Amino acid sequence: MLPVEDLANVFGLLSAVSWGAGDFVGGCATRRTSAYSAVMATQITGIIMFPVLALAFSESLPSVNNLMWGGLAGFFGAAGLILLYMSMARGKMSIVATLAAVIAIIIPVIYSAINEGLPGTLKIAGFIFALIGIWFIVRMNAGLDLKTKDMQYIAVAGTLFGLFFISIDKFSSTGIYWPLTFSRITALIMLAVFMITTKNVKKPTSDGILLVILAGIFNTGGVVLFALASVAGRLDVATILSSLSPAVTVLLACVILKEKLAPRQWVGVVASMAAIALISM
Repeated sequence: MLPVEDLANVFGLLSAVSWGAGDFVGGCATRRTSAYSAVMATQITGIIMFPVLALAFSESLPSVNNLMWGGLAGFFGAAGLILLYMSMARGKMSIVATLAAVIAIIIPVIYSAINEGLPGTLKIAGFIFALIGIWFIVRMNAGLDLKTKDMQYIAVAGTLFGLFFISIDKFSSTGIYWPLTFSRITALIMLAVFMITTKNVKKPTSDGILLVILAGIFNTGGVVLFALASVAGRLDVATILSSLSPAVTVLLACVILKEKLAPRQWVGVVASMAAIALISM
């Protein structure tokens, strides 16, 4: 059996694979439907899967405090996904996903440093690489056509994901699946209100329905795997490893959608990935 620390790393990397695939499929789905519909499918998938897992693993009912953190996780996660999918539908998936991931790691890393100790030299080097990556991707964005509004969406989405990671860490040590069920219910209610009050929400096409369901499955799997990684190891390590998901999104976008990036943009993507790797060491 793997040591606990190695198990945490495995769960973190698997969550990156699942989330990366979910972001790619979700971005494709948003081009055929609205971001609200794509995220709605994600929440419904979780509401179905999480209670089944809770019963299968005989998980006891959580405390009110854990349910509260579950509700906050649902709000932060759903709002972040809506903004991410909207940005991915308007710009190149590889750039949008990478930027959001770099921004998302900052808050949990700071939170973990306060609660579990200051980061080491490699983590500081990772911060420098992250800044370099953001500079090359955003400042030297030849042919990318990311407007100020798009960058605002990405920045807010990354911040919300960072708060989402912290919320999961607050309850995952005592229970996973019931709080995650509550998080999905909270998000579903929030999304339903938004969709009722928002005009011109596109209904998914026949092929779009399959994509939103698939995105929901991948996203749900990523959440479970991240929660397991958070339980087995440090929050910052779990966050950084799961944030490698843009590498999966980039690979899928390049292979399936034939997206091509300018050399300077690849420097930014590589620097961002190096930042995530260094911070996890």
